[in-house]
Amino acid sequence: MIGPSMSPEIITILALVAMFVVATVLPVNMGALAFVAAFLVGTLAVGMDADGILGAFPGGLFLTLVGITYLFAIAQNNGTVDLLVRGAVRLVGGRVAAIPWIMFAITALLTAMGALSPAAVAIIAPIALGFAARYGINPLLMGMMVVHGAQGGGFSPISVYGVTVNGIVGGTDLESSPATLFLATLLFNLGISVLLFIALGGRSLLGKRADDREKVKVGEHEENAERLAVRGHGSSAYSADQPGSEEPPRGFRFDQAATIVGLLALGVLALGFDLDVGFVSISIAVLLALLSPKAQKGAVNKISWSTVLLLGGVLTFVGVMEEAGTIEYVGDAVAGLGIPLLVALLLCYIGAVVSAFASSTAILGVTIPLAVPFLLAGDIGAVGMIAALSVASTVVDVSPFSTNGALVLANAKDVDPDRFYKQMLAYSGLVVLLGPLLAWGVLVVPNWL
Repeated sequence: MIGPSMSPEIITILALVAMFVVATVLPVNMGALAFVAAFLVGTLAVGMDADGILGAFPGGLFLTLVGITYLFAIAQNNGTVDLLVRGAVRLVGGRVAAIPWIMFAITALLTAMGALSPAAVAIIAPIALGFAARYGINPLLMGMMVVHGAQGGGFSPISVYGVTVNGIVGGTDLESSPATLFLATLLFNLGISVLLFIALGGRSLLGKRADDREKVKVGEHEENAERLAVRGHGSSAYSADQPGSEEPPRGFRFDQAATIVGLLALGVLALGFDLDVGFVSISIAVLLALLSPKAQKGAVNKISWSTVLLLGGVLTFVGVMEEAGTIEYVGDAVAGLGIPLLVALLLCYIGAVVSAFASSTAILGVTIPLAVPFLLAGDIGAVGMIAALSVASTVVDVSPFSTNGALVLANAKDVDPDRFYKQMLAYSGLVVLLGPLLAWGVLVVPNWL
C-alpha cells in the first residue's frame, strides 16, 4: 500500500513495474496502461497538469511510425517492395544466408556516415523484413541484425552518437579515443550478431539459394514475376498451367518507378539533409497516393496502430518519470556507493534499462557525466568505461519500446504481432540483463583501455 509519505520517484518505479505485470498477465495494450499511469501518477504524485503530461508524448516518433509504415504499405501494395527484394537478392547471387549480413552492413554504413540510427533503421527495416517474410528467414534474426548494424556504426567520429559522447568527454580532463570507441561498439554489436545468426537459424540458411523462376505470391496478390523463392522453404506457389490461373501484367510500372524515386528521396532528404524522417516519409506517401489512388487502397489500415499506442503511452510515462526526478534519483543513489567497479556496473545497467524505453542519446548525456567523478580518480580506465556505457545504453535499442525496436515491430511481415512482440520483449530482456554485464566484463574489468 502506498503511503502518503512515499516519494514520487518510488511511486513512478512501482507504477512501471505494475504496468509490466498487468500487460504480461492480461491482453491489454501496455501503451493504454501507460497513458492511464501517466495521468494518475503525473497528476496525483508529481503535480503535473494535462499539458505537462502531454508534453512528454513522443510526437516525432508517432509521425515516424505512421509515415514509414504508410509509405511502405503503399510500396507493398504496388509491388515495389518485391522489386527491391529481387534486386537485392541478385546482388548476393541468391545466397540467402548472406542477406541478414547485407542488411547489417548497409545499416552500419549509413549510421557510420552520420545518419541518425532511427532514420537508418526506418529505411532499411521494412525492406529487410520483407526479405525475411519471403525467404523463410527468422524475422527476429533479420530485425535484430538491422538494429545491431545501426548501433555498430553509430559511434563513428562523424555519427550522432559518436559526436555526442566525444563532445561530452572532450569537455572533461578524461582521456578520449574516438577510434577506440567506434571499434569497440562495432565489434561488440558484430559479436552479438554472430551469436544471433547461429542461435536463430542462420546455419540452416547456409547453402540455400534462390530460384528466380518460381512463381509465388507477392504482397496481397499473386504475380508471375521472376520471383526469388527459397528452395526448401516452400512458397505460396501457383502454376500457370493450373485451370483458372491468371497472370497479372508484367513490366516496370509508373507507380513502381515513382515509389522507388520516393524511397531514394527519403534517404537523401532524411540522411543527407537531416530533414525529419517522419515528415518526409508521410509527405512522400501522400504524394504517391495522389499519383496512384488505387495503389494506396487499404494502406492506412496497415499502419501499425497498436505499436503507435504502445510507444506513445510508454514514452509519455517515461516523461513523467523524468519530471519526477526518478532517473536522477537512481543515478545519485548508485554513484554514492563508492566502489568503482560496482558503480561502473550499476551505471551500465541504469543506462541500459532506461535507454530501453527512452532516447539513447539523452541517456548517454546523463550516464557519462555521472561517471566522470570516479573516472577522474583513475581507478578505472576512462576509455573502456565510456565505451562500456555507450554499448550498454544503445545495445538495448532492440527493445520494442525504443524507436529502433518499434520500427522492427511495426514492419514485421506475415507474423503473429502478439507473438513477435513477446519474442522481441524476451530478447530485449536478455540483452538488458546480459549486455551491460558483458560490456563491463570485456571493456571495464580488464582495464586495458
